[in-house]
Amino acid sequence: MFASRLKADEPMTLGGLAFELRVSVRTLARDLSILRERGLPVETDRGRGGGVRLDRHWSVGRLSLTYREAVDLLVSLAMAEQLQSPWLIANLGSIRRKLTASFSPSLKDRISGLRKRILVGGPASPAVLQGFAMPAPESGDLLSSFLELKTLQISYEDAAGQISDRQIEPQILLLNYPVWYVIAWDRSRQGVRSFRCDRIRLARISEETFRLRPAEDFADAVEGIKAISP
Repeated sequence: MFASRLKADEPMTLGGLAFELRVSVRTLARDLSILRERGLPVETDRGRGGGVRLDRHWSVGRLSLTYREAVDLLVSLAMAEQLQSPWLIANLGSIRRKLTASFSPSLKDRISGLRKRILVGGPASPAVLQGFAMPAPESGDLLSSFLELKTLQISYEDAAGQISDRQIEPQILLLNYPVWYVIAWDRSRQGVRSFRCDRIRLARISEETFRLRPAEDFADAVEGIKAISP
């Protein structure tokens, strides 16, 4: 609602907006900070009245994306590149550069390290697809665990149908469309393990954080995989 009012290009004051939206000026100031964090170029005037507006040079070319939206877009572009999309393949490099340029500085910083932890390979083989099922709703906790560096408790069903409980640190996500894999440090086995996300039957994120391990710890797990980072 707040962002929509700003885009209406009408004269506004902080006091007037606070009254209209039925929030305090302090809450409004916090929301302004969040919008700037997402890349929306909001300008404010000090003094009595406190005018607020969007930068007049701003246009739809300047995207206002959340962290997850930005990640989703970059992964989608990498998928199109690996799948050899005939409509996009010639312009993917330009599209990716322009998209990245539209990010706010803080968003760029958050994404730069993350991109190295996501690998997008080619399509899954017919043999893999025979047993594939769309990931369960618990995949949301898996993504949160990956992004926020929090440990994850999972129940995993292997190819033989055996279910085991594991506590993992999701380090790398690999996509062989449409199959996602998580390459993790398995605390239960004290080693690197790969898990197909559609075989995770239960996932519960914890509040315990973990540190990223050196890339060389996962060299064997990704050896021979032809993949790109988004």
